[in-house]
Amino acid sequence: MTKADILDMSNYRIEKLPKRKKSEFEKRLAFVGSILAVAAFILFAFVIKLPFLESINPNEIVSDTAKNVYNKIGSTAFIRNNEFMLAIFAASIILWMTEAIPNYLTSLILIISLVLTGILPEKTAYAQLGHPVMWLNIMSFVLASMLVTTGLAKRFALWLIVKFGKNASTIFITFIVINLVLSAFISATTAKAAILLPIFMVIAAIYGAQSGVNRNNFGRSIVLQNLLNINIGAGAFVTGAGANLLGAALLGSAIQGNIYFGQWMMAMLPYVILLMIIGYFVAMKIFFPLKPEERLPQIEGGMERLKTEYEKLGPLSHNEIKSAFIFITILGLWATDNIHGISATAVAFVGAIVALLPKVGIVKWNEVDIPWHLMLFSAGAYTLGAALDETDLPSICVNAFFNSLGIGNQSQFWVLYLFLTGVMIFSALIFQSKTMRAMIFIPIAIGVANRFGFDVVSLALPVAFMNIHVYVLPFNSKPAALLYETDQYSLTDTFKYGLTIMIIGWILVIAAGETWFRYLGITPNGVFGI
Repeated sequence: MTKADILDMSNYRIEKLPKRKKSEFEKRLAFVGSILAVAAFILFAFVIKLPFLESINPNEIVSDTAKNVYNKIGSTAFIRNNEFMLAIFAASIILWMTEAIPNYLTSLILIISLVLTGILPEKTAYAQLGHPVMWLNIMSFVLASMLVTTGLAKRFALWLIVKFGKNASTIFITFIVINLVLSAFISATTAKAAILLPIFMVIAAIYGAQSGVNRNNFGRSIVLQNLLNINIGAGAFVTGAGANLLGAALLGSAIQGNIYFGQWMMAMLPYVILLMIIGYFVAMKIFFPLKPEERLPQIEGGMERLKTEYEKLGPLSHNEIKSAFIFITILGLWATDNIHGISATAVAFVGAIVALLPKVGIVKWNEVDIPWHLMLFSAGAYTLGAALDETDLPSICVNAFFNSLGIGNQSQFWVLYLFLTGVMIFSALIFQSKTMRAMIFIPIAIGVANRFGFDVVSLALPVAFMNIHVYVLPFNSKPAALLYETDQYSLTDTFKYGLTIMIIGWILVIAAGETWFRYLGITPNGVFGI
């Protein structure tokens, strides 16, 4: 039997990696999850009567939409809607967390449940599939497919490695740059992982990294640093991940305005770059320092193999040039959206149309990879958001919580800032979906801000920023699950490295609240009120 060529990039494509099967624990969790979801719905909808829902004070309703609904249907019906809302919300979260059924199916059940219980009219519930952010997601996948189909993304990554990856240290730094640039153009972290995985796995092989018991620190470091940077890089841009777009949409609805691409990038790009650099030093100096022999290629002519792969791409094609021009133009328009006022969705629409135009364009529709199951999952999340706005359940729950603690309408901003950002970051150790975390914690942050009279953006936007910390455990994100299959690191490796970076990330957002975010006007007088 012929031994597989460890320097053949095609051997590291996603479809050739072993498929991860659910563990016995996960199977049991899925079984129990379905039972718990049904039980939660029945209990909250028909059995348990929560005092704070039974005595809703109309003066404490924050959402204008909810106020209109309350005035229209009256107190009794409004309370009933909130009971059903809590029941549906709890059941959906359980199903999403346990993956008792596919996430997109949970979303479909959620949507029709909101309709049948009368919380949302059909037009509002079904219309969320046409939400502007949904269209931005779809158009972004069209544009990302353009980069992948033409080979421009692969060419860029290989060129940087061949040009600047002269030794072990510069290879890691080069991947930081690659991840950051790709994050500006590709809104799916899984797509970035698919592009970069074959490249860094070949480099790992060149430097003697092997899977299983023969792992070395070069392999651990290059895979875990790329996992970190794939996810962290997405945080630099509002289009970097679907959860970012959802967070911006929830915030925009709350403030009756927009969170612009340029504003998000200005706030988060320095944070992301600094955390990537810190991640490099933590890996190379603390957890996975390279031995002298690990700094030298173990396969003679290995780097030349990458150079050959790059040369196989041939001269820059006409379509690649067009792809680069379209994307640079789009990025420029996105970055200046607060100046010209054209939404990111409209810009992506025009770019996608140009990319798909017959004879003029670059990519054909059947070459576009749009994960419709993720679109349906997102549609359910947006419908849930509309229902939360209709019932004002987050604010009602937040008020009840603080009332039960005897805390009035006064609290120090920094206490709330530290608590909310910390909860958002460390919730990634439990939750499997960035979208789900955005749906839970951003409305809570909005409710807390309204409760204590702080600007919604000052609390909810930093919370939205922290949704990118999904790299500690294999189930935290799709790239985490994918890269764990390379068998280049253990659970202990990813936990100790990831948790350290997560704690540092929290410290950095606290520092940013006192300095950079305050300068940008996001936080008022810094998190410590100085």
